[in-house]
Amino acid sequence: MALDTKYSAESVEDKWYNYWMENRYFYSKVDDREPYTIVIPPPNVTGVLHMGHMLNNTIQDVIIRRARLRGFNACWVPGTDHASIATEAKVVNKLKSDGIDKNDISRDEFIGHAWEWTHKHGGIILEQLKKLGASCDWDRTKFTMDEDMSASVIAVFVDLFNKGHIYRGYRMVNWDPEAKTTLSDEEVNYEEKQSNLYYVNYKIEGSADHLTIATTRPETILGDTAICINPNDERFTHLKGKKAIVPICNRVIPIIEDEYVSVEFGTGCLKVTPAHDENDKMLGDKHGLEVIDILNDDASLNSFGMHYEGMDRFEARTAMVKELKELGLISKVEQYTNKIGTSERTGAVIEPRLSDQWFLKMKELAKPALDAVIEKDVHLVPDKFVNTYRHWMENVRDWNISRQLWWGHQIPAYYYGDGKDDFVVAETIEKAVELAREKSGNNNLALSDLTQDGDVLDTWFSSWLWPISVFNGILEPDNEEINYYYPTNDLVTAPEILFFWVARMIIAGYEYRDEKPFSSVYLTGIVRDKQRRKMSKSLGNSPDPIELIKKYGADGVRVGMLLSSPAGNDLMFDEDLCKQGSGFVNKIWNAYRLIDGWEVSGGTEENDNYPYETADIALQWYRNKFQKVLKEIDDHYSKYRISDALMATYKLIWDDFCSWLLEMVKPAYGEPIPARIKTEIITVLEDNLKILHPFVPFISEEIWQHITNRTPQEALIIATWPESKAYNSALIDAFDIASEVISGIRTIRKEKNIAFKETIALLVINHDTIGTEFDPVITKLGNLSELKYVTEKPEGALTFRVKSNEYFVPVAGAINIDEEIAKLSEELKYTEGFLKSVQGKLKNERFVSGAPEKVVAIEKQKEADALAKIETLKASLAGLQKA
Repeated sequence: MALDTKYSAESVEDKWYNYWMENRYFYSKVDDREPYTIVIPPPNVTGVLHMGHMLNNTIQDVIIRRARLRGFNACWVPGTDHASIATEAKVVNKLKSDGIDKNDISRDEFIGHAWEWTHKHGGIILEQLKKLGASCDWDRTKFTMDEDMSASVIAVFVDLFNKGHIYRGYRMVNWDPEAKTTLSDEEVNYEEKQSNLYYVNYKIEGSADHLTIATTRPETILGDTAICINPNDERFTHLKGKKAIVPICNRVIPIIEDEYVSVEFGTGCLKVTPAHDENDKMLGDKHGLEVIDILNDDASLNSFGMHYEGMDRFEARTAMVKELKELGLISKVEQYTNKIGTSERTGAVIEPRLSDQWFLKMKELAKPALDAVIEKDVHLVPDKFVNTYRHWMENVRDWNISRQLWWGHQIPAYYYGDGKDDFVVAETIEKAVELAREKSGNNNLALSDLTQDGDVLDTWFSSWLWPISVFNGILEPDNEEINYYYPTNDLVTAPEILFFWVARMIIAGYEYRDEKPFSSVYLTGIVRDKQRRKMSKSLGNSPDPIELIKKYGADGVRVGMLLSSPAGNDLMFDEDLCKQGSGFVNKIWNAYRLIDGWEVSGGTEENDNYPYETADIALQWYRNKFQKVLKEIDDHYSKYRISDALMATYKLIWDDFCSWLLEMVKPAYGEPIPARIKTEIITVLEDNLKILHPFVPFISEEIWQHITNRTPQEALIIATWPESKAYNSALIDAFDIASEVISGIRTIRKEKNIAFKETIALLVINHDTIGTEFDPVITKLGNLSELKYVTEKPEGALTFRVKSNEYFVPVAGAINIDEEIAKLSEELKYTEGFLKSVQGKLKNERFVSGAPEKVVAIEKQKEADALAKIETLKASLAGLQKA
């Protein structure tokens, strides 16, 4: 079958992905091989592929394909996350566009709409991953709301509650007014912003005096229940025991004393709003203050907001500032830089809010997970994240696990009375009735007397079980699959979810399996544009991954993504990288087209008009070079330097195989190639395809299958990774010298405009007694009429050096000697002038002692290069002048 002149990525990729799927190469089941397991970081079920997904999943696919080639039972488990906040927001907006308000329908009706949305959009991102070439075991696809996954989450909640780790508490939480739910501390991003600091005057009751409070949130004034001063602050001794009047609402509040207030900060007086600040709440508890919440769940003002009721908090701020100014109560306004908490999910400004929520105690649970990373039982790559991880785990706070949403795992707590503790926790309502009867002493309680908690669990509370629950290890802790596949090998994810997800998975692993969930965590960088901006839809700087695949092919995009993506460091993405990747794919294709197009001779070696000596030494060199690079590649993989492994592979294929080996072995134009030589080249090519396959799976399989008819059991995807063997370093070094000689000949040809079809002679003074094994290669690639070793410099020759050896190309008759002498004389004069200026710098003691060591080293290298060039130019001139 003839090869197409141009490589068609689209047709090739569809063909081989379907072939891999039909032959179930991605499928894994328990057998006697060693498993190699990766669980996918489940993307949001309603999401679409973005550049971060592309990078993350390309790395995972490279790792799992190599594991498959190395003979492991490779299992890559895919799946999606139900993403409570994001999905509920999308469903609410969809209903709104259909004229339906969420508040007008029942919970069950809303859940029905959410499932409808999920079934419609849920598979999009996984189908897109197939376009990338992701070799996941699609039979194992999991969704965090699957029946068994949900049962696992509920079972863990009940277990942790019964162990005393989960409790219900009335505490200050982070409130997202857009999603109308609480968030954990880790879901709040703090950003520095310019704010206004308003200095507001509060009147002193029964006096013409006033005190001044500085605040960035004047709308919360309506929730003030005290003013606090430091008891040691002499400026306010006269205020002790007195009361102040809250502006606008005219509520009388006490002036309290507490050393919590800094004498140096602000005005020295602090407004205390227990419902809207965590520190104020602690002060309020200590001093028995009233708690007044002025906000609705959407952050609009409630009835305590008086005539601002129903107004958005920021609109109310503007209106209140205007009113306070009209009342003459604002003494000044200053610019102030402070950190504002925003929702990681919606971007809304977070409001501190008092609320009854469910919490998981973390300190005790976190200890084994902290030790695992510190002791390298779980290896973070790069390890620069270990200290960050340590800091978070040593200062971990209780996890707020409840969310005020309908889409998600409903908390299995059931209320049966009006008392604070009149609830039970159970996996089913039937079990809850039994517990409620026992706890209350009321045997007449029925199902209808129980009400389930309306909140759902934080999405991370399901995904923290992911490496266990995908193998049903919670519900059946001793089943065959969990015992075989767990712990998994690698996790590939982003540093920003090191705490949301990675740390919590490690915690869950030790709590429920008494074992780590994975051995290594490869933390990718953030994909940024050329201006170092994080890629996002809002900035419009993020290309559509599917369009990139259509344009450059999946293999090209994979190479482009990995060319500059060292672990933990950001990737400065440029579409030209994908273009470069596509160029690499085409280089591989054209190299195979060249090989495939060679006609095979039918004669014996003695009768074939072919330079066997050249081909044999070339193939011997390449096999050794391949082994050297293979060792480097394996070392890069072992250290998760995936980008370096690709670059080593790239250079081997592009430079050593395509640019050197094929040039050395190819027959003369129109001549056939001996069968033995072509067979050896194909063998070498097949090893190349094996190391290429993890990076460019499609083109490598296409060429592999084209080489010869293969059965499904002989597909490249399940071939064997090349065996690492000893290699001859001396031979590799000898070729490096030969390649420099060839480059020197080519430079002379180019500079002197000597066409390649014209043969030239090369004379050598072998000062280094360099081996001659590559002389046939030099002769062929230099198109030499002769390669002769001499002891004296010939006349009328151009010269160049490699190591200490001198190489001479006799040029009498080939060039205009007078013109060449003039040209070389000019170049010599310039180089000598350059050397003089460099040596002037190096003789300057102030420069040598004051300049950085690296700068001085560069100047010394310039000096050495100039001296060598001068020597070469003088030798060439001497040869020409004798001609």
